[in-house]
Amino acid sequence: MQISEKLLALRNKMDDIGLHACIITSADPHLSEYPAEHWKVREWISGFTGSAGTLVVTSEEAFLWTDSRYYLQAGEQLDSSCIQLFRDGEPGVPDISTWLSDVLMPGNKVGVNGSTISVNKMRELSRNLRTGKIHLDINVSPAEDIWDTRPPIPEETVFTHETKWNGFSRADKIKTIRENMLNNGVSHYIVVSLDEIAWALNLRGTDISYNPVFHAFLIITIDQVRLFINPHKLTAQIAKELSTDGVKVYMYNHFYRHIEELPDDCVVLTDPARINSSVFSLIPSKATKKEIPGIITIIKSKKTETEIFNLRETMVKDGVAMVKFLFWLNNSIKSENITEIKAAKKLQSFRAENEEYIGESFSTISAYGDHGAIVHYNPTSETDKKIKSEGLFLIDSGGQYWGGTTDITRTIAFGKVTEQAVNDFTLVLKGHINIATAVFPLGTRGVHLDTLAREPLWEQGLNYGHGTGHGIGFFLNVHEGPQSLRPQDNGVELEPGMVTSNEPGLYRQGDYGIRIENLILCQQAMKTEYGQFLKFETLTLCPIDKSLISKELLTVKEIKWLNGYHQKVFDSLAPYLDGAHLNWLKEKTVAL
Repeated sequence: MQISEKLLALRNKMDDIGLHACIITSADPHLSEYPAEHWKVREWISGFTGSAGTLVVTSEEAFLWTDSRYYLQAGEQLDSSCIQLFRDGEPGVPDISTWLSDVLMPGNKVGVNGSTISVNKMRELSRNLRTGKIHLDINVSPAEDIWDTRPPIPEETVFTHETKWNGFSRADKIKTIRENMLNNGVSHYIVVSLDEIAWALNLRGTDISYNPVFHAFLIITIDQVRLFINPHKLTAQIAKELSTDGVKVYMYNHFYRHIEELPDDCVVLTDPARINSSVFSLIPSKATKKEIPGIITIIKSKKTETEIFNLRETMVKDGVAMVKFLFWLNNSIKSENITEIKAAKKLQSFRAENEEYIGESFSTISAYGDHGAIVHYNPTSETDKKIKSEGLFLIDSGGQYWGGTTDITRTIAFGKVTEQAVNDFTLVLKGHINIATAVFPLGTRGVHLDTLAREPLWEQGLNYGHGTGHGIGFFLNVHEGPQSLRPQDNGVELEPGMVTSNEPGLYRQGDYGIRIENLILCQQAMKTEYGQFLKFETLTLCPIDKSLISKELLTVKEIKWLNGYHQKVFDSLAPYLDGAHLNWLKEKTVAL
């Protein structure tokens, strides 16, 4: 079906059920950032493949809202004769509820599949529409209903993530969760996030590309754990181990029925940011809903000592793969026909040389020249560009290892580059160093530090549209909450044990993109009469391209950090390299 045909079918369905507008989100019932193909309804309807975006369809118009990471991609992928683009966050661009209030009449009805929108977002949307006397219905799914070629829900077998990697057994995790439940006066804890279920049970899966999770729901009570999963996904051994740890297995599609049957006197922990609206609406009205941040969310974000140890070891393995890749790229660019896709595959092959490597943590952003300005660019057979021995190449990639998840971005220069590119790169580096060297009091939130990364750019009237840092899972999702470094305040304080990315950037449309990304570990710095202070340890190990740096723009402190970082990179990786690779690393890490 063409996009126009899909929209016509959707509008006919909307008319049948009395909807004047339909909102189609990017999420699944688990509110996943990257859903399985079965739930990529918005992508199927619109043709836009980005991970973030919301489609709104009325009887006459269709608009897609997406953020600055996807402005260029959406502009290229959308059929403008059918769907118009709203660049969310730009001046004069209305939010969804404001636009709907303008184009709809009082008494009209807007539909959204409640299982694909969080309670927080549903409430905000409903509240704003109510001012225009517009009703929101969360019990409809017209877009899903017309998708007659919809792929099935994946049914891959799950596997165990052994305690030796994380130092926290399933039984101990359940015990810790229950202790937190008792402290919060909670009798029932509903968990729908796939990464949180995988973490709690020390299990992993392959249902979703790049994210080692599996489709399931979880209800934890003081004396029982109920896992909702199709049983054939469990091996006999895993089923036995779950039973030993007090986990009872139910069918995946029986979850909602169990929610409706919760006892009236229960106290249910419901994190409104991490539970879908359909689940929330089914909780019995007499039950007490305690809306607090998810217990697993908080515990999981602070890595154990075993996880930190293994992650440091994993960073060495990933760093060795990166050095081999960069050596290959630098030495082959003039003699071989290297394209963006070929480069991405080559990097994956170097990572795969390590026996602990499981797969990529996301689809590699391999972007040459102007493609680098498309923040989440993924090369396709149609867009695959040859990497020439001139200009800038940006590669943002990561690996899933038994011992942790990695995410690294390097921007590399080939041949002579412009003075503007050197200036831009150095400004981005200055912001990166500001984060890496930050010392801050306990209680600091990501929004407080975000400005440190942007200040060097702001001073020259420059900026970037994405956040500076996101949390990262441990052999789990590459994007993990609750902490972040971004202009929007989410109220979450940074705490020791949290691993976050540090990735300021700068993008010049039609020319190039620049980003430098390392992972950083929050840890204690010092305690004085003014309180406890925290700092970051940079975990990622890979040279930063010195040919793009203007030393004159760096302070003595910044040069000291860069030289110290490069010395650490050399000392950590040199024992695993020899010959030409070792000589190359020595050259790339020599003091500035």
